[in-house]
Amino acid sequence: MSLKLDNIDSLCLLRLSAIGDVCHAVAMVQAIQRQYPKLKITWVIGKIEYQLLKHLDGVEFVIFDKSLGWRSYFKLRRDLVGKKFDVLLHMQVALRATIASLAISAKVRIGFDRARAKEGQWLVTNKSVEPLATPHVLEGFMGFAKAIGVTDLTPSWEIPVPLADTEFAKKMIPGGDKTLVICAAASKAERNWLPERYAAVAEHAISQGFRVILCGGPVPLELELAKRIEQACAVPLENQVGKTSLTQLLAVLKQASIVLAPDTGPAHMAVTQGTPVIGLYAHSNPRRTGPYTCLDSVVSVYDEVIAKQKEGDVPWGARVKGTELMSLIQIDEVVSNFDSLLL
Repeated sequence: MSLKLDNIDSLCLLRLSAIGDVCHAVAMVQAIQRQYPKLKITWVIGKIEYQLLKHLDGVEFVIFDKSLGWRSYFKLRRDLVGKKFDVLLHMQVALRATIASLAISAKVRIGFDRARAKEGQWLVTNKSVEPLATPHVLEGFMGFAKAIGVTDLTPSWEIPVPLADTEFAKKMIPGGDKTLVICAAASKAERNWLPERYAAVAEHAISQGFRVILCGGPVPLELELAKRIEQACAVPLENQVGKTSLTQLLAVLKQASIVLAPDTGPAHMAVTQGTPVIGLYAHSNPRRTGPYTCLDSVVSVYDEVIAKQKEGDVPWGARVKGTELMSLIQIDEVVSNFDSLLL
C-alpha cells in the first residue's frame, strides 16, 4: 500500500515512547519532511520523550502523560478536540497507544502489517504498511514513510539543541579531547553489564589517552550503578550521571569520541549525532534493536543464548530470559571493539 500526499495537508504521528524508538522515528519524520515540506505534522508523544525532541523543526507536539493514569486519555481528547487529520501513522504496538488512538480523528489510519499489529492495533487502523520479515526497528518505522509515498528512505537526523546546551557540552568536552562516554544503565537492571567490567574498559581507555565520563539519568538504578563503577575503577572517573538534561546529554554525546552502552536510549541518541557506539546485547536481537549505524561495533551474546532457550525458528523480535546473561559478555571483546574504532 502506498499513498500520495501531494494533496493532503495534515498528518498525525502516534509514537509515545521510548527514547530509542523516538530517535528512530525522527529519521522517518524528517524523510517525510524532505518530500512533503509543506505537510503539517502533529506528533503525539510521551512526556519524557518530548523533552528530547521539543525543538524539532516543523512538528507540533501533543504530550501524552501516562503518569496521569486513565485521566491521560481524557486530557489527550481535550488537547485534540476539533482537530481532524488526513492521515494517522499509528506507530506503537501497545494497548495504551491503541486506546489513545481513539482520541485522534483521521481519514486514513495506517498501522503495522497484521503480523506485527498486536495489542489490538489492527482494530483501530484501516491501512497497513507492507510486511517485513527481519527489519531493524528503524526500517520498520521507515515503512510508514514508504506507505505514504516517500521515496528517499535514507536515515538522517537533525535534532536541534539549544545553544546553551551545546556550550555546556563543549565546555565539558572541548574539541580534540579523546573521550569515552559510558551510559551504563538500561531500563532494567538485568540488561546492565557488570560494574567491574565497565571499570576495566574505562581503565583501558584511560591508558590509551582517553577521558572517561559516566552519563545517565537521575534514577536510583543509574546513580547506584555509576557509583559501583567508580568504586571498581583503579583510576578516577568523571561522573555526570543525573547531572544533565536530555538535550544536554545529546550535546555531550555529540562531543564524545566513542560511546559505550547496553540496550538503552542514549545509544540511539549517540547514533543521531554521528558518534560511534559500542552496544552490549544479550536479551534482544541487536540486528533489530541495536545502534543502527554501528551494528558492526556491537558485542552480542544474543545468538548463543537464544539458541539454548528456543528450538526451531526463532521469531525475529524474540527476547531472551535471564538475570545473569550480560555476564557472558567478556571484557576482551569490548576492548577489542574499542581498539578497532581507534584505527
